[in-house]
Amino acid sequence: MKTIKLLFFLFISIQAYSQNYELKGIVADSQTNEKLNGVHVQLINDATNYHYNSVTNLTGEFQIKGILDGSYHLIVSYLGYKRNENKVLIQSDQELELKLDKEMITLGEVIVSSTRHEQMIKEIPAPLVIVNRYQIERASSFTLSDVLQQEPGVALSRDGMWATGVNIRGLGEQRIVMMVDGNRIETATDLMASMAFFDVDDIDRIEVIKGASSSLYGTGAMGGIVNVISKEGYFNSSTYFNGSFNSGYSGSNELFTRKLTFNSGSKRWFVRLSGSLRDANDVQTPDGLITNSQFSDESISLSAGLKVSENHTFKVNYQLFDADDVGIPGGSAFPGPSKATYTDAKRELFSANYQIEGISSSFKLLNVKYFHQFISRDVELLPNSPVVTPTRITTPELFTPVGDHTTDGLQIQTDWSFAPNNSFIAGVDTWQRKIVTSREKYIRVDVLNTSGSIIATNNIVRGETPIPEATFGTAGVYLQNEQRMLNDKLKVLLGGRFDGVRIANEQAFDVDYIITNDVRNDNPANQRITFEKNKEYKISWSANLGALYKLTKDMDISFNAGRSFRAPSLEESFKYIDLGNLVRLGDPGLNPEKGYSMDLGVRIWKPNFHFKINGFVNWLSDMIVEQNGEFIYTLTTGVIDTVPALINSNVDQARLYGIDMNFEYNFYKTFTAFGTGSFVRGQDIKNDKSLPLIPPVNGRLGLRYELPKYLGIDIMAIGFADQNKVADGEISTKGFARFDIAIHSALINAKVAKFQVFGGIENIGDRAYRNHLATNRGTIDIEPGRNIYVKMKVLF
Repeated sequence: MKTIKLLFFLFISIQAYSQNYELKGIVADSQTNEKLNGVHVQLINDATNYHYNSVTNLTGEFQIKGILDGSYHLIVSYLGYKRNENKVLIQSDQELELKLDKEMITLGEVIVSSTRHEQMIKEIPAPLVIVNRYQIERASSFTLSDVLQQEPGVALSRDGMWATGVNIRGLGEQRIVMMVDGNRIETATDLMASMAFFDVDDIDRIEVIKGASSSLYGTGAMGGIVNVISKEGYFNSSTYFNGSFNSGYSGSNELFTRKLTFNSGSKRWFVRLSGSLRDANDVQTPDGLITNSQFSDESISLSAGLKVSENHTFKVNYQLFDADDVGIPGGSAFPGPSKATYTDAKRELFSANYQIEGISSSFKLLNVKYFHQFISRDVELLPNSPVVTPTRITTPELFTPVGDHTTDGLQIQTDWSFAPNNSFIAGVDTWQRKIVTSREKYIRVDVLNTSGSIIATNNIVRGETPIPEATFGTAGVYLQNEQRMLNDKLKVLLGGRFDGVRIANEQAFDVDYIITNDVRNDNPANQRITFEKNKEYKISWSANLGALYKLTKDMDISFNAGRSFRAPSLEESFKYIDLGNLVRLGDPGLNPEKGYSMDLGVRIWKPNFHFKINGFVNWLSDMIVEQNGEFIYTLTTGVIDTVPALINSNVDQARLYGIDMNFEYNFYKTFTAFGTGSFVRGQDIKNDKSLPLIPPVNGRLGLRYELPKYLGIDIMAIGFADQNKVADGEISTKGFARFDIAIHSALINAKVAKFQVFGGIENIGDRAYRNHLATNRGTIDIEPGRNIYVKMKVLF
């Protein structure tokens, strides 16, 4: 009985001395007193490190319930505003009125995750740039690549308006790892559509690491990584429900977009659902329409999260992007005078993530992630190239290549801290890509008599497998240690990674079957064996060294050096393209490309002035290029023969070096000048020649003005120099300059909703110019003309 009474009084005492309190308040702009929606308010207990979270509603209000008494760290953050941090003592219910100052220039306080360890961008020695959702909203933003080209060292290449890609410091998509929420996008490397599989309005931010990153992400990250961070729901101390509607119109291709989003959540869960539709016609240029550049696509995205317990979080994400009737006016993979169209192009992603924080004083985090991604591309190709001989007319009428790419991956990462000035991460990741392709060629053969008249017609369907069914699998273990020294003035990062690669393929033939006038033959005569069934195993390693030294409170220098690698893609290993008297051929025995890079940077982070400049050099060896040779093949009958071929080989050595910079200067009240500049030179060291597809010297110079409560204006000049240092067979391009203007309103309060309007004019002078990175991509020889666009966002 005494024991029961003791427990009863102990329970009453705990309740009395561990009361729950409430913190609520309003967050507003310090100048205009406008109530800010979507501000993240975080309360962190100094003793337990427990996090309470809230997000302001349309009227700028937030509320956090169930707070235990104690000392807390209050962090208030909102994109475009200076971060606000204060100490608060919670011993009763409190109500706060918080003011945030507008951030006129970049202060480097945005948290990024692409270095596999979340930290502010100003604390990272690697050359990293970020494009946030406000930059995306204020630009016309046809595709992800159009958004990224605003950044120094990043250039746009395109196969039309929809199918685009990027080039980072002279290295194209083959040597860049493309990711969405940390999950790799693996697809064909001879087409530029990997950057197109996104709803641009569903992107929260884009993080770009320029330079070797294989020690973090494995094969392919020789030129850098592009990590697209999707918008997702959020946990909140009180239950919420809100949404948004976006729409827009661009004049150069009559692009019409619309998007609807719903968010709901509470302290323990969240759900976010969005869907979008886009339709566009052919692109207008100063020289007329780019025919077959239309597209239509739609997307749906669902994310959900569950707080399993105080420090356990489970999240799932599903994305579906589907495009139809996408014209490909310039693809080099589809030589003219053909007409190529994606009849269906689809990306489907499912990912699940389980994270445990604060496991012990040294074991900070355990993160386990699985993802499954499926990409398909169905092409309709109208060759339009009859071949006439004295006895027949052979007319290719329709080609229908199809490619399905499936990638599954698993990542396990642990974060540690063995001392107050130390951070250490260790992890493993593995992923496998499977490719399945097919192609049917519909050919009409008209037989001629001696007078040239048609006496018979044969309709032939030729079934082919362009790339044999194959898989590319890799598994790697990575480590990275970060040490802060000299009273936090010096930060040193050292990382390494070891990877194993397995490539396997099925046997393949140059023709699988032939249907002649509806009669099918599965064993056609003279059937070549293009690739025998095979497995290849390769290993590689990579490493990085980074250092960041603070010269003063507002100035630092950075240094990065790394070794990277790129295992041959499935296309490079197994492609088989029969051009009649010549074959373009892959090689399963290719060695991984190897790269060594160095980067040196200086950065200034003053309240009204930001400046960053980086010089870099990359050395690449065992580069994979096509070389003249012979394809020695075996017929199914056992006969061995040869045919001239361009065969992928490890031969080239290259060096790329250059410089890129950017600055922002808030020189008077709300006036800010900004600019970027980039230069890169690419050399084939072995043959003393220029590398292909190297962007010319380019830069941007602009002026930004904010009129509080009303609007903001950006005026910008963009210039590109001549590019005469070109590879054999590549076309030189002339320099050009163009002018853009962008205008956005302030958020307008309409009681039940808020809305904001964006607009602008790109290429104001309707200047005709050529993008150098499109010169090797087929028929596109001119960029879009004047583009007048308008966009609207409604919050409810």
